[in-house]
Amino acid sequence: MRLRLDLSYDGSEFSGWAKQPSGRRTVQGEIEEALRVVTRSAVPYELTVAGRTDSGVHARGQVAHVDVGEELWAEHGEKLLKRLAGRLPRDVRVWRIAPAPEGFDARFSAVWRRYAYRVTDAPGGVDPLLRGHVLWHDWPLDLDAMNEAARGLLGEHDFAAYCKKREGATTIRTLQELRWERRADGVLEATVRADAFCHNMVRSLVGAMLFVGDGHRPPDWPAKVLAARVRDSAVHVVRPHGLTLEEVGYPADELLAARSVQARNKRTLPACGGCG
Repeated sequence: MRLRLDLSYDGSEFSGWAKQPSGRRTVQGEIEEALRVVTRSAVPYELTVAGRTDSGVHARGQVAHVDVGEELWAEHGEKLLKRLAGRLPRDVRVWRIAPAPEGFDARFSAVWRRYAYRVTDAPGGVDPLLRGHVLWHDWPLDLDAMNEAARGLLGEHDFAAYCKKREGATTIRTLQELRWERRADGVLEATVRADAFCHNMVRSLVGAMLFVGDGHRPPDWPAKVLAARVRDSAVHVVRPHGLTLEEVGYPADELLAARSVQARNKRTLPACGGCG
């Protein structure tokens, strides 16, 4: 049977989500080992996750699944969550674990992922209590200019200019939401939602918009970089600690299997590049 896990973690001390052959500390490694220990399993578990976060990136609403024998759930189900809480380190928590609906796949059934990136332009720097989750940008930022730049990036595009290339992987994505707001405490928060993200995409987009916000580039510059489909040396990948995976969205249960099949298809843009 398949179990769905809802979890969160502070990524500061992790080398990303995915297990590494080097044995470095990862979120996946910690949870899989905790599951093995609390269930006294002789075989390891393999978690599948909605979004494989990079080293230093946090998650508040991460989702994963794991396949187990029905007898294991019958024996441990009611006590499994509390046992995991006692075994896991304090910087990762599983909040919910339950049988998944038919056709559920944490990665391929997802219809969107929502991230937040937080930055402050306060002259004195970052609140020490927020330093692990907020980037300091030491230039004043123009919120309106950043939102104007963000609007030019929405929709389905080839985001090759904002992604670290991976052999055989498409960089076509649909950016569903991208906006900035300044919170009451002065922190600027970007909401970034897409059907999926390629490697370094969010941090590269944020880097481009910060360059607009501090006046180094005009608001139409990020869209011009996007249209060129090649990496621009002026686009900086901002540091990971300001980034948090906030939420993953899934369709109704009866649509899960169909979505999983659709998400596995490699996408292409129309001949005009999605100009519509």
